[in-house]
This record gives sequence, structure tokens and C-alpha cells, in this order.
Amino acid sequence: MNTLQYIGFDVHKKSISYCVKVGDGTVMAEGKIRARREELTAWAQGQPQPWVGALEATLFTGWIYDHLRPYAQQIRVGHPAMMRAITAAKKKNDQVDAQKIADLLRCDLLPECYIAPQPLRELRRVLRYRNLVVRQAVSMGNRLSGLLMETGTPYHQRRLWGRRYYEQLLTTLEVPESVRELLQLSRSSWEMFQGMQKRLLRELLAHPQLQARVERLQSIPGVGVVTALTWALEVGEPSRFTSIAQACSYAGLTPAQRQSADREHRGPISKQRNRHLQTVLIEAAKLAPRWNPQLAAVHDRALQRGNRNRATLVVARKLVAYLLAVDRSGRAFQLRTQPGS
Repeated sequence: MNTLQYIGFDVHKKSISYCVKVGDGTVMAEGKIRARREELTAWAQGQPQPWVGALEATLFTGWIYDHLRPYAQQIRVGHPAMMRAITAAKKKNDQVDAQKIADLLRCDLLPECYIAPQPLRELRRVLRYRNLVVRQAVSMGNRLSGLLMETGTPYHQRRLWGRRYYEQLLTTLEVPESVRELLQLSRSSWEMFQGMQKRLLRELLAHPQLQARVERLQSIPGVGVVTALTWALEVGEPSRFTSIAQACSYAGLTPAQRQSADREHRGPISKQRNRHLQTVLIEAAKLAPRWNPQLAAVHDRALQRGNRNRATLVVARKLVAYLLAVDRSGRAFQLRTQPGS
């Protein structure tokens, strides 16, 4: 009968260090392999079964996790913020890191983090790329406006992005030829990025895995297409959250807390968050009260107790509660009415 082996991986861009241990902590094998699919396959096929593995969440974790899953009983991924004890050790190198990850796995002390299913991760990559393209489009648009302001050219801010107005403006410009060329380059880049982000958005909305879910989330007044898509793809499976507070913490909408003995200090919102989801939720919270009377009432009450930024955070937390409830129930949003109303 084969003994279950515990393998810790310390992954990097070009190499993967590993340490194989058994239940009593005995090291059975150690080594380093190149981070290449063919070498990883050859190594995994040569391992005696059964074995379980663990690695820390990094930029390179996704493909390694997917590649090793067919060969292992289980692959677990450790939360990097909760594994800082490894980096704080007196002696630190790749082999020591792999040993400690194997020990955490062997003793069932690995602080595991959530890994979304592979199809969902593929769609999330597309959404994040679309967000990058939007930022590039905004940058090019700002550069276009900046060139006009540098040359003292009056223009209509809202009409500038219309093709007909821009072409008319271009014919009346009295600017050096170099500026005219830069304006054309900036406008072409802006149009390219705009077209790209719209195409990516259409592809995501047409995906059968997302279509019904996004429509349910959009049934919440004040929730638009981008907010619904971002929630669905960044959260993944709503069942991973046991409470609204946990979902708000993941989205970075709760303050940092430091407590020792009888002293407690609460700082600004924590840096440990999903920044993609946080950005979208805060922007949505600024606009949602215009279309949602309930969120408008929440904003007004919070504004009476604090400043505008805190009121926005309160609205964002309420928005998380609505999104989580709709996502869990699988039904469109329905406002709960008070008895007798």
C-alpha cells in the first residue's frame, strides 16, 4: 500500500522548487524543475501515487494548478497574505519555502484561498483586459484634450468625441503640423481602444455561462452591465461567502482593524481586497442612488452622520448585500416590503 505523500511547491517564473514529505515529516525527495509544461508533465508522471500538493497563490499559479490537477489527489493553493511567516523566517530560499509549504499541507494548517473554476478564470481574464483597454482609451482621450488646451484651441467638451464635430474642428485648427499629426494619432488610438473594449464587452455578455446571471444582477435598480459582469466574474461562486460582512471584506469595503488588550484602532479601508471589484463597486455606489430610491435613502442617512466618502462606502456595502442576495437566490431582485405598507 502506497503512503500518501505531501508535496510543497515554491513557484517562480522560470523554475519550480518542490519538497516531498510523508506523514511523519520525513523528506522523501527535493529538487527543482523548469517551469515548462513538458518538464512538469514528465515529473508528475514519475511520482508514486497517491500524493497531494500545495503552492502559494502568485501570478504563475493558475496554469501550474490546472496542469497538476489530473495527476494529484488534490491541489491546494495558499493565501499569500496569510503565509507571510515563510518570508519572515531567518533562513529563506526556494527549497526552505517548499519544505514549509509541504509542512503546512501535511499538518492541515495551510491557509487555503479560493480558486475559481477554469472557465470562469478565462472569462475574468477577458474582463480585466477590457478594463485595461478602457484605461488606455481614457488616457488617449485626455491626451487629445490636453493637446487642444496646449494650443489654446476652444472646443466643446461633450461634442469632441463625435466624429462629425471632430472632423469639422480639425478643418478649422490653426496649429503646427506636428500637433495636427499628434491629434490624429490620439484620436485613432482612442477609437481603436473604444472599439476593442466594446467588442470584448459584447462577447462577455453573449457568453451562455454569464447571460442569465448578469440579467438577474441587472434587475437591481442602479446596477449596470459592467457592475454585474465584474461581480459575477470576480466573486465566482457566491456560496463561498458565509455572510454579507465577508463579501464586503473581500471587496475592500471594510476598515482595517488593529486591536490589542483594551485598545482598538480602525483605519481606512483595508488594502487587502479585490481591487477590481472594489473600484467598480465604489463607482457604482456614486451613481446608483440616482436610480434606486432605497439606496438614495441609505446615502442620505449616512451623509447626515458623516462625510460624502463614508456615505458612498455605506451605499457600496448595501449594494453588496443586494448583489449577494440575488446571486444566491437565483431570482431577480424584489424589494421586501414592510408589513402594512
